[in-house]
Amino acid sequence: MTKQAVHFGAGNIGRGFVGMLLAEGGYDIVFSDVAAPLVDAINAADSYTVHEVGDGGRDVTVTGFSALNSQSDPDAVAEAVASADVVTCAVGPTVLKFIAPHILAGIRQRPAVAAPVQVMACENAIGATDALRGHIVELAGDGWAEIADRAVFANTAVDRIVPGQPDGAGIDVTVEPFFEWAIERGPFGEEPPSIPGAHFVDDLAPYIERKLFTVNTGHAAAAYHGAAAGIEKIADALADDAVAAKVAAAIAETNAVLEAKHGFAPDDLAQYRATILDRFRNPALPDTVQRVGRQPLRKLSRHERFVGPAAEAAERGIGTEALVAAMGAALRFDAPDDDQAAEMKGLLETLSPEEFTERVTGLEPGHPLFAAVAAEVAAR
Repeated sequence: MTKQAVHFGAGNIGRGFVGMLLAEGGYDIVFSDVAAPLVDAINAADSYTVHEVGDGGRDVTVTGFSALNSQSDPDAVAEAVASADVVTCAVGPTVLKFIAPHILAGIRQRPAVAAPVQVMACENAIGATDALRGHIVELAGDGWAEIADRAVFANTAVDRIVPGQPDGAGIDVTVEPFFEWAIERGPFGEEPPSIPGAHFVDDLAPYIERKLFTVNTGHAAAAYHGAAAGIEKIADALADDAVAAKVAAAIAETNAVLEAKHGFAPDDLAQYRATILDRFRNPALPDTVQRVGRQPLRKLSRHERFVGPAAEAAERGIGTEALVAAMGAALRFDAPDDDQAAEMKGLLETLSPEEFTERVTGLEPGHPLFAAVAAEVAAR
């Protein structure tokens, strides 16, 4: 019997990472999205190709999929969820609350005798599946107790660089060869989903933070330091010795936190950092500092890739000079087509350094990191 998956978010990550692995695991996939042209393009195709570019890359042909517009046909989306074995999403943490009603509607329609649907949010955020479940439970109210056993929820940590796509690619996707998908083992009992290359772990938190505080921190640091140096592409930024040294220093500081907090071996972390930097240097990935650096206010918020690990480092007496310098580069980021970059510029012009630091980073004036960040704001 064919297995069924519903994936919310039919963009490049959805097709080029999650969808590809689900297809390789034997699932027929229903993509759900609100972009009508994308939904139409997917439904008009019998297959698409994921192009892995760089050393060890391959072309993967994906078949067995369809797409639904959750905005215009929510009933069909709910029906798909009701019969699915797996539900995943890659929509961004702020969009989880908008897909929650569709998942809840599907859970309500699910036969009580069916195996529970396995729900996983594949987002760049800590506890994203917990957040999604929270939205669903809140919407269900007192009725959740009657249907709670129809779904299981597992947090995940996902990692694959999916750059901006070349013109004319259609629904094909260009990605790097490397990927990692770590999933909580506990919620599934003896019936984990079939996802080739995924690994199931008892404690996901160290893997999520290792990824966010190395890959996401390093990628953003490369974007902001690269932009400050007048460099257009991420790979070229890492080819610049000065930029590369600043990025390496930033993720060395985050990795010192990971070692102290989670007990990662220093040699393992050093190898992980080297692997990440090599991935960023991949010249076959046409990624730009403008794309990676977009939404600087979000990236400078309290629990994101800079302030989050830097705050923990400062609390532990670990150095934060390179992370604060990366924040300074982010403050100078200028992207005319990015609303957050424009908003940040306005805030920098109207707020004092202390006011800006407290409002944007969420740090309180008494925090051991506050003064260093405020000084960086003042010196921008």
